[in-house]
Amino acid sequence: MKALSIAATGMNAQQLNLEVIANNIANINTTGYKRARAEFSDLLYQTERAQGVPNRANQAIVPEGAIVGLGVQTSAVRNLHLQGSLISTGNDLDLALVGRGWFQIDMPDGETAYTRAGAFNTNDTGQLVTIDGYAVAPAITVPPNASEITVSTSGEVFAKIDGSSIPTSIGQLTIANFVNEAGLEPQGDNLFKETPASGNPVIGTPADPGYAQIKQKYLEASNVDPVKEITDLISAQRAYEMNSKIIQAADEMAGTVSKNLR
Repeated sequence: MKALSIAATGMNAQQLNLEVIANNIANINTTGYKRARAEFSDLLYQTERAQGVPNRANQAIVPEGAIVGLGVQTSAVRNLHLQGSLISTGNDLDLALVGRGWFQIDMPDGETAYTRAGAFNTNDTGQLVTIDGYAVAPAITVPPNASEITVSTSGEVFAKIDGSSIPTSIGQLTIANFVNEAGLEPQGDNLFKETPASGNPVIGTPADPGYAQIKQKYLEASNVDPVKEITDLISAQRAYEMNSKIIQAADEMAGTVSKNLR
C-alpha cells in the first residue's frame, strides 16, 4: 500500500521543518542571525492511466489521466537575508550594517568568511577582531594610545591619538555583496562562506549605492519573528499528526484485507 510510504515522506518532511523552526527559535537572540525556512517539492508521480492518448485504437482521446504522487522531498533550507532590527549598545566597536552587505573576516586557513554580526573587539596587538578572535578585513589596527574611536557611515575609522582633539584616520572598512545571498553556506559562529551558488563577492565601500551603511554603537538583531515561528510550529505539528493518522488508517485497512483473506 503506497499510502504508508507517502505518509512516511510527509512525516520526515515535517520533522525536518520542525528542526528548522527549532533552530530559528534557539537563535532568536543571536546577533546577525538570519531565519531559515524549509522548502519542499513533490516526488515523482506514478501513472495509472495516461491522459491525451486514445482509450482504444482510433477512438476518443482520454481527457484526464490518473497520476498518483509518491510523496514529498526536501528541496532546500533557505536563509532569509532580511534586515534585522538595530539594538543600541553604546560600545564604540559594535557595528551594524543597514542594508545589503557583509563584513569580511580572515580565517586561520587563509579563506575569507562573511558575517553580519558586528560585535567586534581588539586583540593584544590592537587589531580589530570578531568575538572569536578572527581578524576583520581589511585589517584595522587601533594604536595603544588611541581614544574615542569613531566609525563613519562610509566605514572610515578615526581615533584621537595622544589626546589630540583632531581625529586621525586609522583605516577604511569595506564590505562584500553577493548576487545570490541565499547561496552562501552557513558555517556557524555567525559566519558564512562563499559558494559557486552565491557567486563571487563584489567588494565596495559602505554607503555607496547598493551597499549598506555602517551604524556605530549598534548591533543588528536576529530577524526571527517569534509569532511567526510559533504559528509555523503549530502548522508543522498538525501536518505531522495528519500524516501519522494516514499511516494508522492505511495499516487498519491493510489489516482488514488480511483478516478477510484468512
